[in-house]
Amino acid sequence: MRNLRRIAAALLALTMVFALAACGSGGGNTAGADTAADKADTSAKYRTLDEIKKDGEINIGVFSDKNPFGYVDENGEYQGYDVYFANRIGEDLGVKVNFVSTEAANRIEYLQTGKVDVILANFTVTPERAEEVDFALPYMNVALGVVSPDSRIITSLDELTADDEVIVISGTTAETYLTENNPDIKLQKYDTYANAKNALENGNAAAWANDNTEVIAYALQNPGYTVGIPTLGSNDTIAPAVTKGNDTLLKWLNDEIVTLGEENFFHADYEETLVDTYGTEYEESLVVESGNVAK
Repeated sequence: MRNLRRIAAALLALTMVFALAACGSGGGNTAGADTAADKADTSAKYRTLDEIKKDGEINIGVFSDKNPFGYVDENGEYQGYDVYFANRIGEDLGVKVNFVSTEAANRIEYLQTGKVDVILANFTVTPERAEEVDFALPYMNVALGVVSPDSRIITSLDELTADDEVIVISGTTAETYLTENNPDIKLQKYDTYANAKNALENGNAAAWANDNTEVIAYALQNPGYTVGIPTLGSNDTIAPAVTKGNDTLLKWLNDEIVTLGEENFFHADYEETLVDTYGTEYEESLVVESGNVAK
């Protein structure tokens, strides 16, 4: 009788051990599956070159309010330097171009979430951005500049007082530069170029810092404003960007830029879309052909 009790107790203990092990195993597998799903949800999404060709369309992010680089005209059509380039990309790929209006602050996000395949929105190449997206060869030179009213032209950041504020667009190199190098300067941050321009015209700030191409264009198009600081910080370049790891599309873009450079395409682009704003004075300093940056 005593032996039977011992055997029964042993069997009960074994049953409990197996039950606990089964529960533990099930819980572990579920957690592992959740982790994998989470990783999948947060990974960058993109379409390869072959997938874009198969779908017959490419989504390209451009500005809709940054004349003369990317804007929507009175007929609701996208126009500008970047748009001219985008249309050629679609033509040479043999696909339709879907333009996606973007703002400076969401350019990286739109690539990482697969909302666009390429960004052509005056995207300045920086080491920090290159950690999050892949840049193709450049097609334009750029630096930062500062525009201000003729009533008080700012020719140096040292002229700004403690009460002065400077307008910047969120997510731009101007915001980064001033935050890192001149943290004492008060910044007015806007998401769109239209709001930044309105703020300057309403006298809400002493100056507006942005790409020198943009502020020069603004001053030329709007009497009463002068670019007192035409170059601020280092000289940089503008290039198309694709989602990190999208190697097939990146290689095609690089080959395309080299080929277009051989026919002086970007000079033709400048003369079609920018010459009315800048004249011929800035053409050689701004245009980059075949990805060859002037030293």
